[in-house]
Amino acid sequence: MEWVAVVVLLAVLEYLWFGVMVGNARERYSVPAPAITGNEMFERYFRVQQNTLELLPLFIPSIYIFARYISPFWAAGIGLVFILGRAVYAAGYIKDPKKRSMGFGLSALPVLVLLAGGLFGAVRAILIMADVPAS
Repeated sequence: MEWVAVVVLLAVLEYLWFGVMVGNARERYSVPAPAITGNEMFERYFRVQQNTLELLPLFIPSIYIFARYISPFWAAGIGLVFILGRAVYAAGYIKDPKKRSMGFGLSALPVLVLLAGGLFGAVRAILIMADVPAS
């Protein structure tokens, strides 16, 4: 489970980095707080951070549940694909929002796999426990 914890913390650090990028973009493109619109380039950085934030509540519990019921090794590996996907997404979106598709797929698909696998594993564990005769 240690590798899973490392991967989750790396994902959180990546999100933190995206926040730093938003702060820098806010200055570079003269978008004073609390505004979140007004310059298209700033908005791209902001959307990368916000889109990542939208996925983290799905990613974090899913990776831990998948690790618990399926495999910590596979959970960590799939989690690394998520992190890579977010980086590809950020680079593509900032360059041209139309180029975000590959990064989106590389980050959304791992979340779906972790979510489905975690649900499958937890339900399987419940069913196995239901078959155990009471002592």
